[in-house]
Amino acid sequence: MKTRTLGELEVPALGLGCMGMSEFYGTADEDEAIATIRRAIELGVTLLDTADMYGVGANERLVGKAIAGRRDEVVLATKFGNVRSESGEFLGIDGSPRYVRQACEASLRRLGVETIDLYQQHRVDPRTPIEETVGAMAELVEEGKVRHLGLSEALPEDLRRAHATHPLASVQTEYSLFTRDPERNGVLATCEELGIGFLAYSPLGRGMLTGRFRRPEDFEQGDFRGGGRYPRMTGENFERNLALVDAVEEIAGRHDARPSQVALAWLLAARDFVVPIPGTKRVHYLEENAAAAGLELTADDLERLDALPDAVGERYGGGRTPDWVSPPLHA
Repeated sequence: MKTRTLGELEVPALGLGCMGMSEFYGTADEDEAIATIRRAIELGVTLLDTADMYGVGANERLVGKAIAGRRDEVVLATKFGNVRSESGEFLGIDGSPRYVRQACEASLRRLGVETIDLYQQHRVDPRTPIEETVGAMAELVEEGKVRHLGLSEALPEDLRRAHATHPLASVQTEYSLFTRDPERNGVLATCEELGIGFLAYSPLGRGMLTGRFRRPEDFEQGDFRGGGRYPRMTGENFERNLALVDAVEEIAGRHDARPSQVALAWLLAARDFVVPIPGTKRVHYLEENAAAAGLELTADDLERLDALPDAVGERYGGGRTPDWVSPPLHA
């Protein structure tokens, strides 16, 4: 697996998003999930991305179990800031210095490690100046509990203010052939200017770009993608967005590749500071995704993919960025 850098942090060109192993994307299978993480390590896909909110802490415990005895082989990334009750209710965003420290200590315990390689603020808290949040995160670096810092779903002004407080390794935002927002809202340009890496989450359009889902009914029971939560996967939007999938499948056919591999190869070819982190909970799909690092698209392929329109519909319902956000916890 080739490597790239997020700021000063060296990582594989492709990472693994672990969220769906515990929640949101249908039935969880711990044994298969652990096998998937361990196979990822074997393939060099050693950047593991989780968060304290995934499964209300269950995903961090799962990742910790999977890497037990192999801590030095992985780059461990987790996130904080989206707060949930023990029952799973979403309570809001908290970026207060007190909560930064509290959340980090809890993540370290669940992961069973002494240090987190990349600690990220999951969503910017509008009630807390970002300088205060990142300042508290920087204290964790000084104490050796965290090595590098990142933000998620942050805009250029957030990045500049945060980076001036303490150098950022990365920003994590949805980016794919379905979602070109970072190209247009200045986030990618700001990352390039400041030397900040970019983690592309949902690089397969929440699974649509794999070609496996042709109807909303194809998602299993309990999978949020089939429940109307994501407008792009609902009703007429779903049907119209299949045209994008068809275009990717046509190019994949010319390379004897999977459409998911084409979608990932397009991202890898776009900018050398972009690192896709496709999520999966099955070994088979992990192996497919990892093979994308070796797929060379032609100039014609890239031109055709660049020309594709964005997916139809909002990323999340109601115009919100994260679909679970409620008012922040503190004034």
